[in-house]
Amino acid sequence: MWYWIWQILTNKLFLLALLAVNIFGTIYGYIWYGDQLAETKPLFYIFVPDSPTATLFFSLAIMGWLLNQHWRIFEVLALVTLVKYGLWAVVMNLLALNELGTIGITGWMLVCSHFLMAVQGVLYLPKYDFKVIHIMIAAIWTLHNDVIDYVFGQMPRYSMLSDYYAEIGYFTFWMSILCLLLAIYTWHKKRMSCSNYHFTLK
Repeated sequence: MWYWIWQILTNKLFLLALLAVNIFGTIYGYIWYGDQLAETKPLFYIFVPDSPTATLFFSLAIMGWLLNQHWRIFEVLALVTLVKYGLWAVVMNLLALNELGTIGITGWMLVCSHFLMAVQGVLYLPKYDFKVIHIMIAAIWTLHNDVIDYVFGQMPRYSMLSDYYAEIGYFTFWMSILCLLLAIYTWHKKRMSCSNYHFTLK
């Protein structure tokens, strides 16, 4: 069954459709952050809209695949940030639900869309072809973003959770570490499969 699913996932028409969805999500996401960006110093602009930047990375990775290329830095940044911010937003909205008792249709839309962000990042694990240097760059970007968010106060705003930002920052840091470990696992698995393939050829 996975063989047929993979044929669909890697079909060019499907990738074009997925690209369109992610571009739309990216544009919508940047608009969503409009109010916060209006109050943000230009120095921090790039670090505020985390989720739309993740889908932007994935959009660029898909463009590379459609051109039969691997834009490796965007592949690893897509994997790490899609999973991290996809699951992060799900957890934050569920915490908001616990605080408020309801999050409305918009809240549940955010839960579903961000969960699917993480899912698409994981579904394409066999497709990624990044190297250790790319993981190192992604680690610098991801951990630096955490510092900007929770030291300089540029994290996404959830006013009902403002009393828990220290705990959320700690949780976010470990989300970053786990997602970087996922990238290392993906690289290692790819490396081992290539080694086994060459060994079989011999």
